[in-house]
Amino acid sequence: MKRVVVGLSGGVDSSVAAYLLKEQGYEVIGLFMKNWHDEGVTISKECPWLDDSNDAMLVADKLGIPFQTVDLSAEYKERIVDYMFNEYERGRTPNPDVLCNREIKFDVFMKIALSLGADYVATGHYCRKGETQVDGKTAFQLLAGKDKNKDQSYFLCQLSQEQLAKTLFPIGELQKSEVRKIAAEQDLVTAEKKDSQGLCFIGKVRLPEFLQQKLQPKEGDIVEIPASEEKFQSETKEFQNKLEELQFMSRKYSYQPSEGKKVGRHQGAHYFTKGQRKGLAVGGTPEPLFVIETDVKENVIYTGQGKDHPGIYRRGLFISPDEIHWVRPDLKLETDEEMPIKARIRYRQELQEARLYQTEHGLYIIFDKAQPSITEGQFVAWYREDELIGSGVIS
Repeated sequence: MKRVVVGLSGGVDSSVAAYLLKEQGYEVIGLFMKNWHDEGVTISKECPWLDDSNDAMLVADKLGIPFQTVDLSAEYKERIVDYMFNEYERGRTPNPDVLCNREIKFDVFMKIALSLGADYVATGHYCRKGETQVDGKTAFQLLAGKDKNKDQSYFLCQLSQEQLAKTLFPIGELQKSEVRKIAAEQDLVTAEKKDSQGLCFIGKVRLPEFLQQKLQPKEGDIVEIPASEEKFQSETKEFQNKLEELQFMSRKYSYQPSEGKKVGRHQGAHYFTKGQRKGLAVGGTPEPLFVIETDVKENVIYTGQGKDHPGIYRRGLFISPDEIHWVRPDLKLETDEEMPIKARIRYRQELQEARLYQTEHGLYIIFDKAQPSITEGQFVAWYREDELIGSGVIS
């Protein structure tokens, strides 16, 4: 009998994953991860880990499977929390959920599971695993979940072949409503439980307070850039070569305070991210202000009026060589190769038509249509049909 360790989070999805595996004849063990927890910045009533671990234990008890808690606080703080501080300090916006999956659930946690003699690790993610043959060897595929509204393949975009080989996604074929129905039929305590919102396994975190622990408040100017600014006028350019064109299409706008007008003050450019509207506390404009760029060196936030402000949009993005990750290494592009794909730059975004271009300097993604708020530090994931084949950190 194959042994599977399930990451029981105390939510309905992982509860049903454990139930289904048991029904399929696996020997199932439930493990709850206690991650870094700081009462100072967590909105504790929203998602106390104690309640979650208690619910996970009750589910394990109901299913008649062994259960234990593992404390991964130290690893979480080192690999996720410190990384987040570092990224915000650099003016980038990290995605802790993608990192948590790569660094904690499918690395530290997986190693613990394998040390318990597990053949597989299972989670309650809405995605599927497939297999295909490449040169006589099995290549594992990361496929979108059948429930298009809940598909979580994006969060797993940094997984490797080795990790996928040892992973099961029992609810990937199901709709969320079916998962809740199974939980109710089995009388699981999590059947009606709300989905958790917040940092992977920590709960809801007040971001400014979280960041203020390490990044000191520093007052600076909020500058509004008019949409009529000359740099936004479309120009027809002649390019010497393809690389020059790619660089032009994925370029970022840069701004000077003299190009706009000062409309307010902020407490630190590193607390803000592109596309952000809340928290600027600037009124009196015909349309709401959106952050179009942050300059952490000069501590200036640049804004534009309305969600259609041209400063929000870009046609392309760049990924440096050390940040490119192929879930399917056999599909990796060589220098000067290109590939039509669909991509998303954030979770829940509709897949967008685009092309990959591999150059000796790194990888470019050029979208058919300009995209809003392409944000450095976030992950872009690319797909063929419903298979996620690669990802990278936006430079």
